Amino acid sequence: MTTPLPTTMQAFVIDPQNHEDNPLDNGALITNHPLPTIPNEKYALVKILRAGICNTDLEILQGYMGFGGILGHEFVGKVIQLHPTASQSLHDQWIGQRVCGDINIGCCNFSSDHDSSESSNNDTSSTSSCRVCNNKFNYNQSNPQMSRNHCPNRTVIGILNQNGTFAEYMTLPLSNLHVVHESIPDEIAVFAEPLAAACRVVEQGLVQFRYSDDGEECRGGDRVAILGDGKLGLCIAEILGREYLLAQQKQQEQQNGSGGIAPHAPILFGKHEHKLDLVSDSGVQRRLVKECYTNEITQEEVSPHHANQYDVVIDSTGNPNGLTLAMTLCRPMGRLVLKSTCAAGVKGFNSAPIVIDELNVVGSRCGPIDRALELLEGNSTEGVAENGVVVSAPLRMEKYITESFPLSRVRDALECAAKKSTMKVQLVMAD
Repeated sequence: MTTPLPTTMQAFVIDPQNHEDNPLDNGALITNHPLPTIPNEKYALVKILRAGICNTDLEILQGYMGFGGILGHEFVGKVIQLHPTASQSLHDQWIGQRVCGDINIGCCNFSSDHDSSESSNNDTSSTSSCRVCNNKFNYNQSNPQMSRNHCPNRTVIGILNQNGTFAEYMTLPLSNLHVVHESIPDEIAVFAEPLAAACRVVEQGLVQFRYSDDGEECRGGDRVAILGDGKLGLCIAEILGREYLLAQQKQQEQQNGSGGIAPHAPILFGKHEHKLDLVSDSGVQRRLVKECYTNEITQEEVSPHHANQYDVVIDSTGNPNGLTLAMTLCRPMGRLVLKSTCAAGVKGFNSAPIVIDELNVVGSRCGPIDRALELLEGNSTEGVAENGVVVSAPLRMEKYITESFPLSRVRDALECAAKKSTMKVQLVMAD
């Protein structure tokens, strides 16, 4: 006999009208929040098992995006209910499955009475989908990530007009859900979303560790600098380090050990040696960011050994001032990849180097959850392999977990997450 669902739940809710001195006071744990209802047959009710706290969550508490509602977007959960009109085959496919999910919800999933603002991008014969979701102009054939990330009417869980994961239950479209393999523990599965954001750099083709000429001869590829040893920066280092090791392996096989220009190892610049050590086996080189400067104490002038020396610079500092250093490190006509979201602006920001050096500035956001889950399947038992040859160590994402808290202690969890020494904090929902 099926246990009836409760009518209320615990949830951490942000009030966008609050502007307290302590950002944590802009949200509160509500113990009798209404259980979400499944809007239509495209959605499922998911019982949250664990949720991760991200730097974006802390920025939202400070006013980023002006969000109001339930915070959080990293999670693993279990599908427990579908809409009454859902088919039996959908029930057989989804009920009981452990899942992670894409955080962007396109308007193709909205019910007919969904309250969404009118947009010129909504020029379509369908009343429920914009031109991106409908692929009216063939966006998605050439770039399938358009519909996943860039519906102009999208909501984003825990970030934009959509309740998030710091709750006992949530609803998500079935098309957003990705089944978690039984070999991946809950505490590891929570890393799917941030790891996917790191994989997005590869998915966008922003870094090439090997250049091919005529499909045969290969030479060393991009010189890559990653700025920031926070959670996202370390995930990017894990992914790009392994991409580099695969490229190195291919180069060695192609040259049969007889020479050729090897790819350049990416370099992660950070402020904390203990954090840099976490990626010691990933394939990246690690440097303290102070080494970028002529004077490591004043840090006023970037050393000529680093200024304009990198083909690709990825800013994942979470600090608006990180962009200034990133611009200086990037060579003329190089690629500057922005992964940080910050509530604060940059005082006196000078965009002249972008114009003068003709930098190619690229935003990079949400990535492929399915690819992240593939990598997490080998989290503890195997490394990244090429043609059956293991060329790097397993991910072992558990090393990033600083502490876990029950949802009832979400305030303590957020305070812990805000500490500079903290890596990943997770919320565990009551069973």
